[in-house]
Amino acid sequence: MMVCHCNAITDRDIHAAMDWMRAADPDTIITPGKIYRALGKKADCGGCLPLFMQTMQRNDSLGVPVLTPAAERRLKAGRP
Repeated sequence: MMVCHCNAITDRDIHAAMDWMRAADPDTIITPGKIYRALGKKADCGGCLPLFMQTMQRNDSLGVPVLTPAAERRLKAGRP
């Protein structure tokens, strides 16, 4: 489904970018801006933002674990 007509971004593009970002960095906070950059695009009119956000929320890669792998390593090493 077309989500952003200005940049021809589909829901599949958004999900693929989110999955790629999560695989590359499990601790990252995924934002619409980061997705646009990952796709080599820039936001234009912003009319798609509500649908863009809804699409992001349907992806399992959106959430960041409560205890990220980096935080878990610090705890095991005895550092805050």
